[in-house]
This record gives sequence, structure tokens and C-alpha cells, in this order.
Amino acid sequence: MEELNPYHIAQLQFDRAAERLRLERWLRDMLRVPDRTLSVEFPVKMDNGDIRMFTGYRVQHNNSRGPYKGGVRYSPEMNLDEVRALATWMTWKTAVVDIPFGGAKGGVVCDPSTLSQAELERITRRYTYEISDIIGPELDIPAPDVNTTPQMMAWMVDTYSMGKRHSEFGVATGKPTFLGGSHGRLEATGRGVALTAMNALADLKLNPQKVTAAVQGYGNVGSQAARSLREFGVKIVGVSDSSCALCDPEGLDLAEIDQHVAAHPRHLLENYTKALVLPERNELLEMECDLLVPAALENQLTAKNAGRVQAKLIVEGANGPTTPGADDIFQKRDILVVPDILANAGGVTVSYYEWVQNIQREQWSFREVVEKLDAKMNTSYAPVRDLARREGVDLRTAAYMIAIGRVAESTRTRGVFP
Repeated sequence: MEELNPYHIAQLQFDRAAERLRLERWLRDMLRVPDRTLSVEFPVKMDNGDIRMFTGYRVQHNNSRGPYKGGVRYSPEMNLDEVRALATWMTWKTAVVDIPFGGAKGGVVCDPSTLSQAELERITRRYTYEISDIIGPELDIPAPDVNTTPQMMAWMVDTYSMGKRHSEFGVATGKPTFLGGSHGRLEATGRGVALTAMNALADLKLNPQKVTAAVQGYGNVGSQAARSLREFGVKIVGVSDSSCALCDPEGLDLAEIDQHVAAHPRHLLENYTKALVLPERNELLEMECDLLVPAALENQLTAKNAGRVQAKLIVEGANGPTTPGADDIFQKRDILVVPDILANAGGVTVSYYEWVQNIQREQWSFREVVEKLDAKMNTSYAPVRDLARREGVDLRTAAYMIAIGRVAESTRTRGVFP
């Protein structure tokens, strides 16, 4: 049976690249596991007066190249192995685009859709308090992720700042712009996915004006990626979220879909009547299109469905959407896969820009941020492609080789304490 544990997958991906790099045994042992794993249990008073216990995590994988960096997600299905995997992927993500951060991840086991705004605030503040000893602008910088928002980052900043007795905006990124957030942060991950897709389409000699795309996951990343792809001329023929999947071979009207989602935030795409609804949400992964963007959760493309995927190009907007078994099938079928650690690195890139602005007490314009993001994403793609061609490996292995090589070089040079 195929391995679906995300942490085991992250380690397998590491092992494949480490073997190609002929990495020393001590470095392999050191880099394939997190530096620190924190699990906390904490009480929160609910709106009805009841006290409920919640579980929170913060995993710090590696900081040899800079402070730990990674999002905070709220999900009822989240577990420690998932967080370990996400923290590991963050280390390689920051390294492959060469920004001076390490990797971390965290979150709370809960279902935000069942909680009031006041309950979410109390959960966020108590979680921040529980992890406050191991986060900070020079230590570990959280950010929004699945089911978390700029408002929650503002609560985190305020809670942390109360303990420090001064405002410390650099403790988290993804904040509202009027609280030290960066212009362009909301669009960053999705735009980065689209920019990477444009580079890959050029390699495949496909004209964006004649390309069709399907996007799984119409949250922040998926919706922004779809809009950016549309701006580049790509026709969006399918989108999906947790409620349903929509398709239209003639092209979906994203503006109308956005209006529908804004009016139905609890049900999202459900009951949208101006497109065909697929019988099963995951059928979107197998629909006829040139470009597939999985932007939902892990383990969406597996050995079970990889043989039915019709896309020529897959650009990963989510973290860990493709299993190693699926990767092997896509290689045999000559389907190009641009890995998550490269394709969706736009978010952490602009998070880095936000952190720099906070440290320097500056705020850059939207144009400045976008120009820097575009340059970083475009210059990060070519080295991965070129290494893949030289070594005869897929883009994922090449991206890992570059990322692991950079972290290994830093670790060797710093040495081992004491």
C-alpha cells in the first residue's frame, strides 16, 4: 500500500535528493528531523461559558540559514506528523528561493467553521501565549496558513507584544497592512504559482493564450493563482473547494464566482448555478485540461488517480499534494510536475519582505513588492530546471538538491556546537 503519512513522504523526498548529493551521514541524520517539537494542551472559555481543551503544535525544523519561518493552520484533521512534514518542507522552500529563513509550522486542532469570532480570538491568543517562549522576530516568525487570517496574525502580534511591553510587529507576517503588513502579501503565493507556471509553459513551448487550466482549492492561494493565470491569458475551465467542483470548457467567469463566494462565505462554491457541477469534487483532478494546479491539501494526487490525470503540466499550489507514487507515474507519462517548495514559495518570499520592512520600520509600495517577487520567482525556476536536465532527474528532486545543498553548506560552515 502506498505511503500517505506526510512526514514519511517528506523524509523519503529528502532521502532521494540526499542520496544524489552523496550527503554525509551525520548531515543526513541532522537535516531529516526537526530541531524542536512542541505540543501544548490549553483551556479556552467558549461563548456559552463552557471550558474546552485544545491541542496546539509548533515544530521548528531547521534554522541554520536564519530564523524559523512557517504558517499556523487551524484544522480538525491536523496531527503532529502533518506539522512535522510542513515544517520540513518550509526549510527546503526558503532555501530553494534563497531567502535567509529556516522552516517551521504550527497550528491548533479545531474546526474554525464551528467557532465564533470571539472564540477564535481567545484560541489564537492562548495558543500564542503557549508558544511565546520559542517565537520572536529573531527566533521563529509565524504566518497565516489554512483557515487562518491576517486578523489572527494581528491577535498574535498583540498577545506577544503585551508580554514584551512594547509593540513587536516583526513577530508574525501576513498581518493587515496598517499593522505592519506588506502590500502584495495576500496575492503573493497565488501569483508565485502563476509565474512559475508561465516559466514551465515556456519550457513546454505552450502558448498561455491556448492553455486551459483547472484549479483544485479555491481558497486564497487557488483563487489568486486562477486570477493571475487568467491575467496571463490562460483559460480557467475548472475550480473546486470543499463544497463542490465547477467546470466550463468555454471558461469560467472568475469575477462572478468571486462575487458568489463573497456572498456565501460558509458555503463557498456550493449552489453556484452558472457552471456544470461535477458529481465528485476530486473529478476535477482528472478533467481535460493542459495545466492542473492542486491548491488544497496533501495527498491529492496519488498512485490511485495519477494514471487518469490528463494535464500536461502540474504546478503545486498546496504543500505536499503529490505522493512519491504519483510522482513516479507522472515521470513515466512525461507529465511535468513543478514541486510545491518552488511553485508556492511566493508567500514566504513576501513574508520575508514584510519582515524586512518591519525590522527597518518601512513600508514598500505594492509595485516594489511585486517587482521583487516576480524577479525572485523567475530567477529561482531556471536553476532547478537546469539541474534537473543535467542530472536527469525530475524537478522535485532537483529543487530538493539545491535546497538541501544550501542548508548543508550552511550547517557545515557553522559547525556543530559545542
